[in-house]
Amino acid sequence: MISSGSRLPFGSRLQKAVAARGRLCVGIDPHEALLREWGLGVDAAGVREFGLRTVDAAASTVAVVKPQVSFFERFGSAGYAALEEVMAAARAAGLLVIADAKRGDIGTTMDAYAAAWLTPGSALEADALTVSPYLGVGALSSTFAYALAHDKGVFVLAATSNPEAAGLQSARRGQETVAATVAAEVVAADPTGADEWASLGLVVGATVDLAALGLRAFERPVPLLAPGFGAQGAQPADLPRVFGDLAGAVIASESRSILSAGPEGLAARIAERAELYRGRSHG
Repeated sequence: MISSGSRLPFGSRLQKAVAARGRLCVGIDPHEALLREWGLGVDAAGVREFGLRTVDAAASTVAVVKPQVSFFERFGSAGYAALEEVMAAARAAGLLVIADAKRGDIGTTMDAYAAAWLTPGSALEADALTVSPYLGVGALSSTFAYALAHDKGVFVLAATSNPEAAGLQSARRGQETVAATVAAEVVAADPTGADEWASLGLVVGATVDLAALGLRAFERPVPLLAPGFGAQGAQPADLPRVFGDLAGAVIASESRSILSAGPEGLAARIAERAELYRGRSHG
């Protein structure tokens, strides 16, 4: 397993990690209902315990975890302290951590977000960050540069799995959809060689029609963080059909379908779901 602290580009680390442990990404989403089902308090101590248990269960099986920042943020400074501890534990265990914060802004504000999440040694250090391109992909250029300079990754929302996004992301800008335009601009911003995984990736839902959005194979492997598997309806067997030539670099994200197993069944459920994805690329 490639350590999350090694000095390699994020894309290289992700590629090696996926080759070693498969493409399942375990979401760390401590919903209030799940906290209660797990017998934990609906507070910062509860989300801390939830996150640490999930890290322990995932560490020997998968390559990537993705904490959903909002579920920690709701408890203020204590929630952020819990998140810091969970992410540090995950990275110490050799897991790659994608902070699902969906940040998006302009200028120095976006620079500050990048510094918070992508600075080596920072309290909130993650291996990659999800970001929104709604203010223009160009507004993210300094974040891209910062991530690449520090061997970190960025996943840009392009074609999300929520139904409310369909009208906006399928709207056309000339001959291309908004989703395809975002994807093309992100791919163009990454200097990675043709045979290596890029460090700038995309969020592409497993329940969207990629062909209708004009998303097709890129000139280099671009990692796709793909929500929509598990509880949202897509299954591992669907991966080659949904993603086609893009399937080889898909990181399949599941949370509720795994976390609903509870603390006692969590490790077994992660192992079960991880195995279903092994070998799922081009069929």
